[in-house]
Amino acid sequence: MISLIIIILIALWAIFLKPSDKVSENDLPVRITEKLDQLWSVAQQSIKENKLLRAEKALLTILRVDEKSASAYNRLGIIYAKQKAFKEAIECFEIAQSLEPSASSLHNVGLIYYETKNYDKAALAFEQALSIDDELSSRHIAYAKVQEQLGNHSKVVSSLERAVMLDPIPQTLNLLADAYERSGEVEKANKLREKIQRVMSSQLSTKRVTQPRRVIM
Repeated sequence: MISLIIIILIALWAIFLKPSDKVSENDLPVRITEKLDQLWSVAQQSIKENKLLRAEKALLTILRVDEKSASAYNRLGIIYAKQKAFKEAIECFEIAQSLEPSASSLHNVGLIYYETKNYDKAALAFEQALSIDDELSSRHIAYAKVQEQLGNHSKVVSSLERAVMLDPIPQTLNLLADAYERSGEVEKANKLREKIQRVMSSQLSTKRVTQPRRVIM
């Protein structure tokens, strides 16, 4: 009888007095956040190192914990696009867009449609992206390339003119000069190419001035 009482007391001590190895409810959100941060680090580093399978696994794990992470869907879409899994890429970008509407998601969808030669859908996606944010030169250039495939030369020119306004670098100026030439506006094309030459000459002169001279010993 005494031995039975001792066994019961030991059992009660184990249940009520022994420190629990389980994580408390208050600690759970912290542990989850820490784990998600680690997974994000793995995913981003893996993408940089082109370790796409590892990055994909990390992002899928994130989505099992946080199924409404638009950022995870966006990066997963980029990975699938790099692997030329275009259907899966579009699905990821569209889910990201439904969760958190952004110009970036729409632009990414447009790029996939352009890559797969679905130019009408690409144009629509780029237009929607531009309606949200039209302050990036690259978005106007991408839209111009789609319109060129669709044969809309006036839209090509207007899009590239906007791109030049935002970022008048020689590459974009050359694209616009070529567009002017194809549209029959040869005089505008020639004037723009003269401007490009002046810009490039100025940049070259600046580079020569700032370049340190070698000291002969």
